[in-house]
Amino acid sequence: MSLLSYLINGISLGSVYAIIALGYTMVYGIARMLNFAHGDVIMVGGYVALTVVLSWSTNPLVAVLVAIVVCTVLGIVIERVAYRPLRAAASPLAVLITAIGVSYLLQNVVLLIFGPNPKSFQSVVPFPDLKLADGALNISAETIVTIVSCIVIMAALTTFINKTKAGQAMLAVSEDKGAAQLMGINVNGTIALTFAIGSGLAAVAGVLLCSSYPSLSPYTGSMPGIKAFVAAVFGGIGSIPGAMIGGIVLGVIEILSKAYISSQLADAIVFAVLIIVLLVKPTGLLGRKIQEKV
Repeated sequence: MSLLSYLINGISLGSVYAIIALGYTMVYGIARMLNFAHGDVIMVGGYVALTVVLSWSTNPLVAVLVAIVVCTVLGIVIERVAYRPLRAAASPLAVLITAIGVSYLLQNVVLLIFGPNPKSFQSVVPFPDLKLADGALNISAETIVTIVSCIVIMAALTTFINKTKAGQAMLAVSEDKGAAQLMGINVNGTIALTFAIGSGLAAVAGVLLCSSYPSLSPYTGSMPGIKAFVAAVFGGIGSIPGAMIGGIVLGVIEILSKAYISSQLADAIVFAVLIIVLLVKPTGLLGRKIQEKV
């Protein structure tokens, strides 16, 4: 029964990684850039939700919606101010350094506003825990909501990409920006929409993460952001199903490593598994090799 409990917890943690990884993989798949400030948007979403609950409304749905709106706007602003001026001519290294700079900027702004001390986060999940097998298996409400949210988001995002005009524009831009622009697609608007969706998902992930692990600091998003990036690479960066599979596998490996090997070595084991997978399949589990044009 304990193994089943660990697997459920691993799927829950992996679902958070998957939601974050969707933001990474969408931005890379469409804009061909790595937004390393994405992890800090998670943290901003957590602080916004906490502030709403403490000072405005105790309704968890209101807190989540406000966090999504704020992070969506933040994502659009980051793309417009920090990345769009570099997209045409700057080297990938310059974009990467800018992303790191934006990450530190967000951390320090939150540090100035809220201080360095961790805050106790109030769970936004208003449901009771689920007890099975005469109480031998206890599944927290946060775990259930996290897993269900991941499935719903994955289905909705896949439908949006494949069935809507904006989603088709994203696919076109990901294939060839120049050709997409010649066909009348607003490339800048499409990339901004991608950042908006990814940042909105980061807000959801931040709220779910802090509900399950109720501590919030200006550095809360750093390690989950890195692990979600690992999950995106693991599943095949640029692949939406790959991000979900990579996130869940990563979460299960981390929880099982903590339970059966060592909590101190769990992160090392996660990264070791990534290295082994990339040695065997460099594009990740569901990634595809991209032909470079010369």
